[in-house]
Amino acid sequence: MNGSVLISGCSGGGKSTLLAELAARGHAVVEEPGRRIVKQEIESGGTALPWADMAAFARRAIEMAIADHKAAREQAGWTFFDRGLIDAVAALQHLTGEPVLEKLSAAHRYHPRVFLTPPWPEIYTTDPERRHGFDEAVAEYDRLAAVYPTLGYDVVILPKIEVADRTDFILDCLSRETRQQ
Repeated sequence: MNGSVLISGCSGGGKSTLLAELAARGHAVVEEPGRRIVKQEIESGGTALPWADMAAFARRAIEMAIADHKAAREQAGWTFFDRGLIDAVAALQHLTGEPVLEKLSAAHRYHPRVFLTPPWPEIYTTDPERRHGFDEAVAEYDRLAAVYPTLGYDVVILPKIEVADRTDFILDCLSRETRQQ
């Protein structure tokens, strides 16, 4: 069983809050590569930032996501990812046209079911690590919602409900799937 579960979707859609709830319930979680990179780049005065050098930022996110994915294979049980390799590779391919998505995604598979947080304007906010607007977030969401099925993933759009209920929804989906196998 592949226990590496991706939670992707719209920026500001509640992914980080959801991951915090999963961690509080004892599950292994992996923080979004992009947020970690932004923190590192700001602290070091670097320029691999989405608003300064998006290609460099995406390449760093790809490297970090591959390392995260490899480390998670050593974990027992579910490991939940706040974004991951496919998000970073899709961003790089969209930006540069480099045909890297199929090759890298095939080499580093996640659980076949991917959960997407839909655009949710009522909870969307910017912060020092998320400077883009809601329209940009929705455009990224639309690209990801189109990309995941082409790579053979079963996409589940998460309902706009309280975080505890969203967490239950994900765990119930995975539990039902496990029982059916």
